[in-house]
Amino acid sequence: MNKPVDFPVASFNDEDSNTSANATFDQVLSARLSRRGLLRGGLGGTATLMFGTLGTMSLAACGGGDDEPSTRVERLGFTPVAKAVADVLTVPAGYTATVMYALGDPLTAATPAFKNDGTDTDYDNRAGDHHDGMEYFGLSADGTRRDPAGVERGLLGMNHEALTDHFLHPSGSTARPRPATETDKEIPAHGVSIVEVRKTGSTFAYVRDSAYNRRVTPLTPLELSGPARGHAQMVTKYSATGVAARGTINNCGTGYTPWGTLLTGEENWAGYFTRSATDNTTRGGATAKSVVSLNRYGRAQGAASRHGWETSGVADKYARWNVTQTPGSTNAADDYRNELNTFGYMVEIDPYDKTAVIKKRTGLGRFAHESAAFGKPVEGKPLAVYMGDDSRGEYIYKWVSTALWSAADANAANRMAVGDKYLDAGKLYVAKYNSDGTGVWVELAVASIPGTYTAYAFADAADIAIHTRLAGDAVGATKMDRPEWCATQPISGEVYFTLTNNSNRKVEPSGSGQQGVDAANPRAYSDSFGGAAAGSPGNVNGHILRMAENGGEPAATAFRWDVYVFGAEAGADAGKINLSSLTADQDFSSPDGLWFSPTTGVGWIQTDDGSYTDVTNCMMLAAVPGTVGDGAKK
Repeated sequence: MNKPVDFPVASFNDEDSNTSANATFDQVLSARLSRRGLLRGGLGGTATLMFGTLGTMSLAACGGGDDEPSTRVERLGFTPVAKAVADVLTVPAGYTATVMYALGDPLTAATPAFKNDGTDTDYDNRAGDHHDGMEYFGLSADGTRRDPAGVERGLLGMNHEALTDHFLHPSGSTARPRPATETDKEIPAHGVSIVEVRKTGSTFAYVRDSAYNRRVTPLTPLELSGPARGHAQMVTKYSATGVAARGTINNCGTGYTPWGTLLTGEENWAGYFTRSATDNTTRGGATAKSVVSLNRYGRAQGAASRHGWETSGVADKYARWNVTQTPGSTNAADDYRNELNTFGYMVEIDPYDKTAVIKKRTGLGRFAHESAAFGKPVEGKPLAVYMGDDSRGEYIYKWVSTALWSAADANAANRMAVGDKYLDAGKLYVAKYNSDGTGVWVELAVASIPGTYTAYAFADAADIAIHTRLAGDAVGATKMDRPEWCATQPISGEVYFTLTNNSNRKVEPSGSGQQGVDAANPRAYSDSFGGAAAGSPGNVNGHILRMAENGGEPAATAFRWDVYVFGAEAGADAGKINLSSLTADQDFSSPDGLWFSPTTGVGWIQTDDGSYTDVTNCMMLAAVPGTVGDGAKK
């Protein structure tokens, strides 16, 4: 869905709850800019860069360590699509686009066709709303088994991040208290679809009556795994032992595991819940651990929930959206005081097996998960998983498995058991960026928390898994400009992060805005770019960060980094905004989705923009990556 600059109105990503004194990426990058200066192609080598309105053409690049352009030709085989503001999907000449799977599409033969007039029900058996991240899982030609090479038939894992609730009801949505009939549609319209797709002729379509089809909704039973499983802070009225939870919500980005399962990220889940205006006192006051956690994750006492589902009745499926602690109760199983702690994870689903237990992998940390990218698997070495927290001023993370990769696990029959092996035991790290283009991964463990940090007392590994943001605060992680998707370049093994934007960067000379600039997030001006008022705050156009592990080792605790490209309008000030010297054929704003072709290594970038809207709407771009430092001045 279209996100105006970090959702200033819809407000999914603007929680901005990181009030720590940690350095921001802009501060780091500002220092780096001062030390090194800029290349004509941008900082740190937008080498061999080509963007998405481009098709078959030659590419100017900054080669080696000098400023002289070299030429590289990358043939993508299509005529470029011109920028436009028309509200239509435009594809290159010779290509067609068809709708394959839309809101309300039935997933069983018995489910009625979608009327799209607000009277439809049974969203447990229909496509949900607001399609977002997705992954394709190949099937054999006869549809009986997994085939990673299957291109004619497969399963689509599709996220349903949010909803436009007004259109789900015949007369629009009702004010609070919300009728149960409306809430009962809205809740299952979230979550994930697993749906079979099949190619007939040259067109893919979904298979309505496939035995693989299913929905995973906020009410689907699943298990907690990893360090937080069974912890006292995971106990709820639903699970007195703290080992189970219900459902997944606000699923944004995805990940594809090397053993063929889906990872789906729970992003902006906190806003679905409410708690009373006196809940802090009930919990023991402003410094109580649970209150510190709730505030850090964007749930201040008295904050209204996004949809008001808790007002629909006393039934458990509505009550769970109110995380108020029962006054006088010392038993977490009496209510849903800990329900918020059961959301904010990477969720693993085996798309091929309906009977396999769905698991929240708590070891990968709890925050506003976007996507997950695995480093290149190497036999006999641990797996690395890269992730970002998509809120203003949040962090970039890495998980390193204890188990060493065995290629045989790529084809294991019990895929969720393989997930247990690599995703439940390991080390979680957070990134700190230095102004000289180096950085370190800081392990998030109780032993790593400085004695000077007093905001939250970490007791054990589960505390770290449940309160990952607070652990990042404690060790001084670098605040970032909303890390969205990440992807591993299959040839170099380097990892790319889209930092989509941040409207709360300080603007000079007034100094307004919360977060200063640093080396990795250097821009604080918009200077009338995209129609914004001159001097308005924020990195409104975003940039793409590139990272290389020292020695190429997945378990490395140090890395090198640069900025691959800065988003900008071509006509923007080259000294403040258009730092990558983008032309009118290449300019863009707010990078979001990111994927690399496993065979060619070409990168595909999607924009999700609300700033650069005067001459273009959101688009898909192509980029040819180089390597970290390939354009940097020596």
